[in-house]
Amino acid sequence: MPVKIQLSQNATEAERLSILAPLLAHNQAKGGDDAHETFALLLRDPASNEVIGGLYGKISYRWLLIDLVSVPESMRGQGIGERLMHMAEETAREKHCLGIWLETFSFQAPGFYRKLGYSEFGRLDDYPPGHSRHYFLKSLR
Repeated sequence: MPVKIQLSQNATEAERLSILAPLLAHNQAKGGDDAHETFALLLRDPASNEVIGGLYGKISYRWLLIDLVSVPESMRGQGIGERLMHMAEETAREKHCLGIWLETFSFQAPGFYRKLGYSEFGRLDDYPPGHSRHYFLKSLR
């Protein structure tokens, strides 16, 4: 009997996990255990102690993915983003990572990452339309 393929509009988390489970099993069989860990470098407002930005990363398969970087507009140009990136790189080295990778949009900061020694390894044009998504890496070997 042929398999049935059904379109699920607005898929549920349970449906996503049902698709993910066999994929994770395959990945573990081929790539080894992916015991990942996450970390954050938090920028806090000195008066309220509220988190106002920072960097969020995930270490997986000995690579650090920089998932989020956010510096409030009023604080840009003061070296804070560079400090965050250097601290993330130090964390990656301490965890014996092979390298760091990230994604950014053309209207965000591709030049900033190039300045810090990251190389572009991919680009998706017209995402969103009129812009592009850039993929960068930095080897730590």
